[in-house]
Amino acid sequence: MNKRWWKEAVVYQVYWRSFFDTDGDGYGDIKGVIEKLDYIKKLGVDVIWLNPVYESPDKDNGYDISDYQSIMDKAGRMEDWENLLKEVHRRDMKLIMDLVVNHTSDQHPWFKESRSSVDHPKRDWYIWKDPKMDGSPPNNWRSYFTPSTWEYDEKTGQYYFHSFAVEQPDLNWRNPEVREAIYDMMTFWLEKGIDGFRMDVINLLAKLEGFPDAEQPEKINYLGNNPGIHEYLQEMNEKVLRHYDIMTVGEIPFVTPEDGLKYVGEDRDELHTLFHFQVADDMPSWDMLRFKEIQKTWYEGMHGKGWNSQFLNNHDHTRQVTRYGNDGEYREESAKLLATMIHTLPGTPYIFQGEEIGMTGVNFNSIDDYQDIAMKNKYEEEVGKGRDPEEVLEELKPLSRDNSRTPVQWDDSQNAGFTDGEPWIPVNPNYKEINVEQALEDPNSIFYYYQRLISLRKEHDVMVYGDYTDLSEGDDRLYMYTRQLDGVTWLVVLNHSDEAYELQLPEESEGADLLIGNYVDTEKAVKELDTTLRPHEARIYQFQ
Repeated sequence: MNKRWWKEAVVYQVYWRSFFDTDGDGYGDIKGVIEKLDYIKKLGVDVIWLNPVYESPDKDNGYDISDYQSIMDKAGRMEDWENLLKEVHRRDMKLIMDLVVNHTSDQHPWFKESRSSVDHPKRDWYIWKDPKMDGSPPNNWRSYFTPSTWEYDEKTGQYYFHSFAVEQPDLNWRNPEVREAIYDMMTFWLEKGIDGFRMDVINLLAKLEGFPDAEQPEKINYLGNNPGIHEYLQEMNEKVLRHYDIMTVGEIPFVTPEDGLKYVGEDRDELHTLFHFQVADDMPSWDMLRFKEIQKTWYEGMHGKGWNSQFLNNHDHTRQVTRYGNDGEYREESAKLLATMIHTLPGTPYIFQGEEIGMTGVNFNSIDDYQDIAMKNKYEEEVGKGRDPEEVLEELKPLSRDNSRTPVQWDDSQNAGFTDGEPWIPVNPNYKEINVEQALEDPNSIFYYYQRLISLRKEHDVMVYGDYTDLSEGDDRLYMYTRQLDGVTWLVVLNHSDEAYELQLPEESEGADLLIGNYVDTEKAVKELDTTLRPHEARIYQFQ
């Protein structure tokens, strides 16, 4: 068992522009994060993941970077960021930064130079191709945000490649000068004292040789996991990462456990852990059998060889209690059940800001209230085909990234206490009932349930390193599994449904102690093996 601090950690993601605004411009800022650090510390987490704060035109909420080594005005100044790092460390927490090196902004000086002429020394820092004979793009690939990965440049008569928005040209990682520039930038931040990187779409760096047409261009999995990617990451590790005691987590779409292990295998010298998206991409809504299958295959594929992450929502994915739970009658019970599951399955758990108070997704009436560039582009594309705008909007709402990007609901005052100005995106109207102030006043709130789960992780190695066994295969309502380590067994019992569930607990759990449950009146020990779980009830028992 290879113990490491980042395996035992709990990570809290701060999407700062929606966290807390101190200057009234409607955007959260770095000073706002500093002001609320004691709140984050109270929760008990170890690591803060900060979404991009670098200089950016902000076409994709900071993921279009125009200067990797300065701070955007909306977020604050470098002095503010340095103060944030100091204050995080003063509270015995760690800070990891977003690393976005598949692409830059089209306003980055590198791209401006690359675009200036076909023979500029930086032309090969990005991916440029001639049109086909008929003037059309070099291939039929589709980007994440637009119908084509290619944008024509009138001045030089070539197309440049972009996996995301037109304003986000991809870097050419085949060019060693590009790689060295990126490694220098990474070293700049590590020398400032950060504790690691969350690496944005890191498996997209290597492109398919020759850029051939795709048989199914709508699938877009040809954008990632191509030959050469592991050589790039091993070089990155050799030149930069291995020299620091840090945490690295790669955002890696389109991977199976077999592929994932190539990135995070403990004998591979690449990354420590990864986000895969088999849940987020394969399950638009809750599917218990599919979820169990995903957990089983990843556990079997990674156990003893690599490390996984556990999450159900983030800044790109709808809030978990809305998408995968019941955000109505059983919102609190459901939110606690999902937390129990994420924090007891194998891997490092991630909390997305507001999740710890059970914030929900939104249902805005107009496309004008949404800010998500991917959603807006898709809306225009579909409406442009002649489809009914209302129908398109309703279709896109459930998985809009803005479901998770509305401001944190601090209290029941105007704008949920997020800002004195006009918020950059509307606040969820339910902030008067769901907010931090209310949660902190209620000893049985979702917040304090998260706090107890995190405390248990610090106290019990079995929660981190224990073997995992599913005892409920084939059941689409009940999820019951064990974690076992050094003679200690935890039994996790979850009724993920709106109905009561009668079951028989395993014989060996007779007399087991209840460590935590999401209903306050649960018996403190197993007296009878026959039991009834209430809707969305979660329990964790311990026995030896």
